[in-house]
Amino acid sequence: MATTFDVVVIGGGPGGYIAAIRAAQLGLQAACIDEWTDVDGKPALGGTRTNVGCIPSKALLQSSENYEHAAHAFAEHGIQVKGLALDLARMLARKDKVVRQNNEGIVYLFKKNKVAFFHGRGSFAGGGANGWQIKVTGRNEETLAAQHVIIATGSNPRPLPGVPFDDQLILDNAGALAIPEVPKRLGVIGAGVIGLEMGSVWRRLGAEVTMLEMLDTFLPVADESVAKEAWKVFTKDQGLNIVLGANIARVSGNKKGVSVEYATRGAEQKLECDRLIVCIGRLPNTEGLGAGTVALKLDPRGFVEVNAECRTNLPNVWAIGDVVRGPMLAHKAEEEGVAVAQRIAGQHGHVDFNTVPWVIYTAPEIAWVGKTEQQLKSEGVQYRSGQFPFMANGRARALGDTRGFVKFLADAATDRLLGVHIIGPMASELISEAVVAMEFRAAAEDVALICHAHPSLSEAMKEAALGVAKRSLNF
Repeated sequence: MATTFDVVVIGGGPGGYIAAIRAAQLGLQAACIDEWTDVDGKPALGGTRTNVGCIPSKALLQSSENYEHAAHAFAEHGIQVKGLALDLARMLARKDKVVRQNNEGIVYLFKKNKVAFFHGRGSFAGGGANGWQIKVTGRNEETLAAQHVIIATGSNPRPLPGVPFDDQLILDNAGALAIPEVPKRLGVIGAGVIGLEMGSVWRRLGAEVTMLEMLDTFLPVADESVAKEAWKVFTKDQGLNIVLGANIARVSGNKKGVSVEYATRGAEQKLECDRLIVCIGRLPNTEGLGAGTVALKLDPRGFVEVNAECRTNLPNVWAIGDVVRGPMLAHKAEEEGVAVAQRIAGQHGHVDFNTVPWVIYTAPEIAWVGKTEQQLKSEGVQYRSGQFPFMANGRARALGDTRGFVKFLADAATDRLLGVHIIGPMASELISEAVVAMEFRAAAEDVALICHAHPSLSEAMKEAALGVAKRSLNF
């Protein structure tokens, strides 16, 4: 006989485990199914984010940045480092430890909140309006019954057509985090968020990095002024070789490495590298979900179709995170998970996609929320802008990192904030002030009138807000 729950969540990534915990907090009997395992074959909750995504990549980004600072920046602070050496094995072990700690943290949270966990792959076995049967396939096969089901199966890296990942020479984001030795020549296909982060890690550790980007523009999702500044920093200052408009024709590998044949503006070229990281987007993970068994509706690209409340075409079946429309961001998945759990419990669930922040954890970091300047222009919105450089910020000078700026965009008539864009130190932390301000429908003047601590990086936020009215005090 099937074990019965009020809510069964398929997927234990950031959206799934958060949805299960919130459902349990609201008094619902909740279960979560996840099949991820660690290198020892043990359950590893947390999905892509914890195991091969956000968490391990940020661990390596921090470690590689520390290494680069020791090699190039400490001398300016009067710190002499002799005999600097890289212990890559230890660096990767630290990364794995950080991942394991996060895995164990989720297990603890499940126990604390009385969420039942089932290790294996979850798929629909049948059901309807009166309840659903979910089959768990793993070491111990069983069937669960649930009144509500939340699909949170995430996404998988997209391979190049005809070029599968082999975890040796041609790597996805997981393989990029586990290269056992620093390659002399590293190729990266895709100069988006993941490509820039992974390219930055291995460039700092000593690799010669060439990035091939199919698009003719660099970081088109970011504000143009931010992308322009980022291009200058990444290419001229940091030495990333980024090739735009690169159309990949053929990829081949052998014992010596990988050969990539591509064309730019009709001119055929070839890149020879020791390893190749492919990060050209991600695909929704719906294979094996049993969608056909219950007539769950998927769109032509394989995403689960949902409405604004994350409801699918099936009664009491919901879907969140990377497997549905919208940006593939862990925090977006978390917010959807909370909202869905609250809707199931009869409460109000809310997610404002207009105030979901974006972050690229390079150095300098890039973060933004709301509309870009090019979006406002294309929509015919009248706006004013204010910009403040970190070179004029006292805390940034003390840190020794004055790259970049903060940019505010506000409605020309009402002064309401429409977008905030940052490239600079700790941008990932600074952007939260802008998110809060926009959630409360603040004007640029509201931020300008707030007393910010001195000296702090956050003063750049105040100064950029003042700049909207052309009255910055320190620039």
